[in-house]
Amino acid sequence: MKAHPHAFNFSERPFLVIWETTRACDLACVHCRAEAEPNPKPDELTHEEALDLVSQVRKMKTPILVFSGGDPLKRKDLPELIRYAKSLGLRTGAIPAATPALTPDRIRSLKDSGLDQIAFSLDSAVSEEHDRFRQVPGVFERTLQSVRYANERGLAVQINSLVNVHNEKQLELLIRLVEGLDIVFWEVFFLVPVGRGKELPLMSAQKFEEAFSKIYDLSQKASFVIKITEAPQYRRYYIEQRMREQGIDSRRLRLEEINLPAYLTRAKGPGGSIGRAPQGVNAGKGFVFISYNGEVLPSGFLPLSGGSIRRRSLAEIYQNAPLFRELRDPSRLKGRCGICPYREVCGGSRSRAYALTGDYLEEDSACVYQPAPPPNEPLRDSIQCCCREAAKQAIG
Repeated sequence: MKAHPHAFNFSERPFLVIWETTRACDLACVHCRAEAEPNPKPDELTHEEALDLVSQVRKMKTPILVFSGGDPLKRKDLPELIRYAKSLGLRTGAIPAATPALTPDRIRSLKDSGLDQIAFSLDSAVSEEHDRFRQVPGVFERTLQSVRYANERGLAVQINSLVNVHNEKQLELLIRLVEGLDIVFWEVFFLVPVGRGKELPLMSAQKFEEAFSKIYDLSQKASFVIKITEAPQYRRYYIEQRMREQGIDSRRLRLEEINLPAYLTRAKGPGGSIGRAPQGVNAGKGFVFISYNGEVLPSGFLPLSGGSIRRRSLAEIYQNAPLFRELRDPSRLKGRCGICPYREVCGGSRSRAYALTGDYLEEDSACVYQPAPPPNEPLRDSIQCCCREAAKQAIG
């Protein structure tokens, strides 16, 4: 079977870089992995270091750079950094906090700087619940206003939502709210207990599966891209659903027996907005996170550094750091993840495994799948091959 025409060699370069521009933020979200505070840290990257980072991302031929935080609006040079990234040909996104600083003029400034996509967080369809989660009153209404402001200025909008015990019973309401917005992308996060999130209870694996069912149903009719973060087992769920619909027994999967819809390989989203990776990414495998002070992490939810861009190049760290090399090697996975036929397209949340066990190669306990020993090796190989070539692009 031919490789996907837009496939990346994840050993050489990531599809996506997220840069935590600052840890400063005026919100106090109960799940914040960064435990953000109102004022910037004294050792965050300087303007010159930030420009060099943007240049390094471009040199790696990584197509997408997202300016995150904290609140990236806390960096006064954000518009200049976006303009520089655009001048190099990068596609850019930003995730500002819904504070009083997020004015129509600021949104216009981001659009004028060339920003491709702006993301806002909505974690509940109930304003009181959302504001309680963000620990600042009025955030829910300000977020919806900001969506309208961005729509009016022709700026593509993404919604980010955390699914966990606080809203899993009201997920249908959140889905209906998201469906009614003029957006191009919905990114659904599943909790990793890091930062302030350590204090939150975690959904059971069965609850993950129930949430997957609702998200899958939406994916069959939504006009916008849906991406799942920190629950790569959704790819397994998606593949099983598609095979079931085609009358295929996933336990007897053969190489040519799966026909996933073409939109799973979107490199671009609606209206030319930022789309989905052409193959499944995971921590350190097609994805890299740069901290406010230049540490290179596999994920913002996996707080281990492969090195600092203040001492080594981004490419050198991503390609050669032992941490990253291990994360890209599915044969090193342990427990159920290590024997799972979907391990190359899923691999489990390495961040959650580390948060719960202290070992980023351990199994992800938030998965119901119980892999059975295959009847013979060729069949197991065909399952893995089919997943690699036909299904690993399934949802982020």
